[in-house]
Amino acid sequence: MLKGISPLLNADVLHALKSMGHGDMLAIVDTNFPADAIARQTRLGQLLRIDNVSAAEAVAAVLSLMPLDTFITDAATRMEVVGAADEVPQVQKEVQAAIDRAEGKHWPLTPVERFAFYERTKTAYCVIQTGERRFYGCFTLTKGVIPPETD
Repeated sequence: MLKGISPLLNADVLHALKSMGHGDMLAIVDTNFPADAIARQTRLGQLLRIDNVSAAEAVAAVLSLMPLDTFITDAATRMEVVGAADEVPQVQKEVQAAIDRAEGKHWPLTPVERFAFYERTKTAYCVIQTGERRFYGCFTLTKGVIPPETD
């Protein structure tokens, strides 16, 4: 255990978060997502896991260390519900709340059509699969910067 670091963040996830640079994107996905196949196409090339937790818990843990990119409008995205693009399932509402808490303000999730979401995640730095069993528990987060401390 390390002080101040969520115990949900295992060594592989911590290494990936540290290795990512500004503008690198990661995907946090549910158990139904074709995670292994897509993860093999990412920069990291292997699937990472945060098992037995919800998507919101995983997002909260990641965002406890990683800032979102303030230079783009889609730094946080969600997979759209097929046939109901405006629907926001409970799992996505919970992740929205986790993002807002982490960022200290409302940070809207940008919806992405299902197949476009699959293509988007192939360009990610890494894919983290959670234990989330609810449908549409799939998100991308783009890493921002931590500004220098001022004197």
